[in-house]
Amino acid sequence: MSPSEAAAAPVPYRPLPVDLSGVRYAHGPDSEPHPDVPAGTTVELDWSSSTVYPGTSRTVWIHVPACYDPARPAALMVFNDGWWYLDPAGEVRGGVVLDNLTHRGEIPCTIGVFVDPGVVVGGAQPKNRNVEYDAFDDRYATFLLDEIVPLVTARYSVTDDPELWGVCGGSSGGDAAFTAAWMRPDRFRRVVGFLSSFAQMPGGNPYPDLVPRTARKPLRVFLQAAHRDLNWDAPTRNWFAENLRTTAALAEAGYDVRLVVGDGGHSVNHGGVLLPDALRWVLRSGAGAQRVVAGS
Repeated sequence: MSPSEAAAAPVPYRPLPVDLSGVRYAHGPDSEPHPDVPAGTTVELDWSSSTVYPGTSRTVWIHVPACYDPARPAALMVFNDGWWYLDPAGEVRGGVVLDNLTHRGEIPCTIGVFVDPGVVVGGAQPKNRNVEYDAFDDRYATFLLDEIVPLVTARYSVTDDPELWGVCGGSSGGDAAFTAAWMRPDRFRRVVGFLSSFAQMPGGNPYPDLVPRTARKPLRVFLQAAHRDLNWDAPTRNWFAENLRTTAALAEAGYDVRLVVGDGGHSVNHGGVLLPDALRWVLRSGAGAQRVVAGS
């Protein structure tokens, strides 16, 4: 046994469930508020002046943990599906998680930017979520960088280091998170994707073929998949299989990638439970954190 194996903390044993579809995971202490952890502050903004997605309106929440010091620029993590990921009574509880992890110094002091998908005011199809999130182009990254991030930097001191900028999302929001980083690795280099809907991207999932043919990008990617995700046993549009294919392509291309496969279906529950571990992993520093990336 190596010294590293001897020093590793054992993972507690838990029996695997027999039913793969009806599983629900329990949240850990990192997802609960604690009286000894000061709560951060949250600013709510409305944004209806988009040039990338004209005619849309949305709400943006900026969550600033108590660790924030204007003299020390903070890391930045964007969360798609804004309130769904911020809601302290929901499954993800992003603000609570940021407060806990930054208070203990387990991740850098990180400002969370929770961005709702757009609504087309007066439109026949008012929800603009799939248009924004599933597209394989640079519009969403441009929208974040040109329209949303300036709302944050006008109010708070944020680092310019792309190693400390990330995007998190689930389902179609996972598509948007990965594509934003893929298109703009000069700004976003940390990705957290839960149950990413690669299977429903227009034209199909481009990444299993694209990743091996493209010079490696300086990304660190945490993905979660579920055994009983949508169409899990179908030959096409298989959410589970497309997450496995994307992860395999990244692994074979030498990316810093981690995949967690759980039970259950297309539910945000498992991803929300994993968020503290995902943030610790993508924002980690020190031994094992850096890789030499070709072409970076």
